[in-house]
Amino acid sequence: MKKVLVIALIFLSSLAQAQLTSKEEVAPELVEKREALKKEITKNYLDLKNSLVVSDSLAVVKNAAALKNSLNNFRFKKLNIEQMNAATTKRGEIIDLATQVAATKNINKQRKIVESLSVKFWDLAPKFKAEDATLYLQVCPMTGAVWTSDSKEIKNPYYPKNMLTCGEVKASL
Repeated sequence: MKKVLVIALIFLSSLAQAQLTSKEEVAPELVEKREALKKEITKNYLDLKNSLVVSDSLAVVKNAAALKNSLNNFRFKKLNIEQMNAATTKRGEIIDLATQVAATKNINKQRKIVESLSVKFWDLAPKFKAEDATLYLQVCPMTGAVWTSDSKEIKNPYYPKNMLTCGEVKASL
């Protein structure tokens, strides 16, 4: 009986050690993959916003679909159950809004939907932001509409013809 117990303990100990070694070996690769996905999500949002700045509704459709796909692949880490539920719900709302944006080629409808999407995106931006990126929350003081940018320079995606440079930086990450 003692012999079986000793063998079982040795087996469990070596299994635990193998798992630790496995995690140590894989972790940098997973961290790299996660950072790449964060960069992709941020890039897709910024491409969507920039497509609105130049009023390219077809590019908006393409970039909204890309944002939706990259968000579907993202998994939250280091959150308690309450935070996880809230973040997952908000991500689902962003995905739904991106789906709505991709479903229309009407630039004015796209802009209206992206206004809501941008508010929700900023709420989760700390989770999506890559380590080496700086993001800015910008707002149009005339309308209160917000968007996220990777530059302090104002390029209003909602009113590019009349108020391209109307806005201000409200926060940064």
